[in-house]
Amino acid sequence: MNGGMQDEGSRLDRRVMAGGRSGEQTSARAGATGLAMMLLVATLSGCGGGPKDRPLDTYTAEEIFKQGEFKLESENDPDAALKFFQEVERLYPYTEFAKRALIMQAFTLHKSKEYEESRAASQRFLDFYPGDEDAPYALYLMALSYYDQIDDVGRDQGLTFQALNGMRDVIETYPDSDYSRSAILKFDLAFDQLAAKEMEIGRYYLKRRHYSAAINRFRTVVQDFQTTSHTAEALHRLVESYLALGLNDEAQTAGAILGYNYQSSPFYDDSFRLLKGRGLSPDAKGESWLRTVYRQVVRGEWL
Repeated sequence: MNGGMQDEGSRLDRRVMAGGRSGEQTSARAGATGLAMMLLVATLSGCGGGPKDRPLDTYTAEEIFKQGEFKLESENDPDAALKFFQEVERLYPYTEFAKRALIMQAFTLHKSKEYEESRAASQRFLDFYPGDEDAPYALYLMALSYYDQIDDVGRDQGLTFQALNGMRDVIETYPDSDYSRSAILKFDLAFDQLAAKEMEIGRYYLKRRHYSAAINRFRTVVQDFQTTSHTAEALHRLVESYLALGLNDEAQTAGAILGYNYQSSPFYDDSFRLLKGRGLSPDAKGESWLRTVYRQVVRGEWL
């Protein structure tokens, strides 16, 4: 689930390190202070190493913060950058640079894949600065720390649930923010991930002819994950499972729903052949839970 996240991370990095300024302002500031930054790096990089080194607390909050930026952007050294951001907060608490250093700690920890620590820093930011312009980013970063740990459908899906809850918080709390739009996309992807997990387990049971257990999984996909990309296959697997149990009415109804919503899907072709081979057709039959779904989806009878 990390694909494409590097570009987004870079965009967020620039957004936070700009302190809310525009890209042009950031570029101008970087150009005007480039030489000063190089001198500052040369001076601070040896702090604590010799008799001529100045103690870190003799530098301003801005100077220390810029050194953290330099370590992160130019040297790609998040560990060193984190120490400078932490020192800004320690030496200059309750200042504007302390606030910016805290959100940069959260970002830097996330970049280092220290997700739990990143969430803790993000939560501290929200506790101290709930009305700040970077509060949406802090909340988004907390959700992202769960999302970026989702690897594949074979793992426990607890992290997926937490990512969903986190992304929902961003969407509901800051609906007009840029992060809300990104959260909506990731919410859909994580939601699809949960459906994929149900399908994986269902196929496992179906292969071993544990039809009732398989049906329970496919039913969950059809009822709870209708908007995902797995619904068509779930309906087809229900046709297979119900036919194996001799429950023809349920199999026909699953085929009817599949045909109505996914007639161009190869899963419908497979289901149609299975039903036809038994002398059956994809029609709504009986009064099972699938008949209720049929009434809702096909006939629009939701009440």
